[in-house]
Amino acid sequence: MSNQHGDFVWYELLTTDADAAARFYGAIVGWQNRKAEGSNLDYRIFRINGTDVAGFMKLPAGAESAGMRPCWLGYIGVRDVDATAADIARAGGVQHMPPTDIPGVGRFAMLADPQGVVFYVMRGTMEGTSTSFDQTRPGHCHWNELATSDQGAALAFYAGLFGWEKGDAMPMGAQGDYQFITHRGQTIGAAMNRMPDGPPPAWNFYFGVEDIDVAAKAVSGNGGAIHYGPAEVPGGVHIIVASDPQGAMFGLVGPRRASA
Repeated sequence: MSNQHGDFVWYELLTTDADAAARFYGAIVGWQNRKAEGSNLDYRIFRINGTDVAGFMKLPAGAESAGMRPCWLGYIGVRDVDATAADIARAGGVQHMPPTDIPGVGRFAMLADPQGVVFYVMRGTMEGTSTSFDQTRPGHCHWNELATSDQGAALAFYAGLFGWEKGDAMPMGAQGDYQFITHRGQTIGAAMNRMPDGPPPAWNFYFGVEDIDVAAKAVSGNGGAIHYGPAEVPGGVHIIVASDPQGAMFGLVGPRRASA
């Protein structure tokens, strides 16, 4: 995989009902799905227009009883998984799954930042470049948003590990700034302080859609819940923040068509 250190290279849904998730996101984002080849697990792939963009699977045995809930997680590409995992531990993070090889795919580890936000790091062995994050293509991730309990510490943590930098910032009143994150000259997302009465610290990922109003109606019509939006954001597009029927949070971003 030819992605650079610090790129988001994959997204993964952990859910309590993989069949229901396949139907829901197919109706919302237009994803098709298939079973991953050579996997001993029931690991499945979301794809659009012939391109794989994300994976999904049922929560591992024991995860729910340990307190894990359905969620979306992101994979960040790194040069060396073992070295990065060690660096994360030294920086105050936690290792949930040690560096592990997936034959024909790559090496990965599941970790958490010092504020408890879970993510993966990965070194892919497949040819080509991941386009899971591509702000120009519907069905791909367009935005990576971190809600954290300590914005300054979180930004320093990710900058030190992945070379991310601060971009512009938008004031959000008592909640502080909405701080844009840039990587290799591209704005890839933002970090903000979580609302005191909101969900625990986590990454939220916004997937591109062709019509935000159509997508919003599909979320509600297929058993999901909209928590915010549609709302206009800089760039003339609109977003919603939602949860799927199993409770996993996600975002959508796209234009508001005149015909909606």
